[in-house]
Amino acid sequence: MDNLTPIFIALTGAAVLLQAGLLAAMYLSLRKSSSRIETLATEVKTKVLPTVETAQAMLAELRPKLQVIADNLADSTDAIRDQVQRVDTTVSDVVDRARLQVIRADELLSRTLDRVEQTSDMVHKTVISPVRQISGLMQGITAGIEFLLGNRVRRNGGGPEVRRPVPQDEMFI
Repeated sequence: MDNLTPIFIALTGAAVLLQAGLLAAMYLSLRKSSSRIETLATEVKTKVLPTVETAQAMLAELRPKLQVIADNLADSTDAIRDQVQRVDTTVSDVVDRARLQVIRADELLSRTLDRVEQTSDMVHKTVISPVRQISGLMQGITAGIEFLLGNRVRRNGGGPEVRRPVPQDEMFI
């Protein structure tokens, strides 16, 4: 076992040297990366930050204008809502009044038609029925007189005999 100790010491020394080499390589690599990142940071500061600052300045300048626009839009929306409610109320009122007028017109028309029907019945009872009765009475009297006179036939100047029509053949109301 005594012979193995120098081998282990040599292997441990080699491992320590290998670690030191790796650490040195990592240090150099990190240094290169760090310089690249610093270069990028400088570029960002020179190119991007002015743009961001300009955007912030524009936003700060536009913020009051955007606020005014938003306030105006809210006011306009409220005004439009009020107008729509007024129009809705007016239209509802007009529709209700129109409905009432239609009902009134329907009642008026119904009453008028009822009165026309009553008047027609009254005219029929007071005028037409008596006229028919008088017409029937006159026809009866005419038929009786013709019967009493012998139902004579008139002649038209030597032509064929023309018989006078019987009252039932005539049209009457």
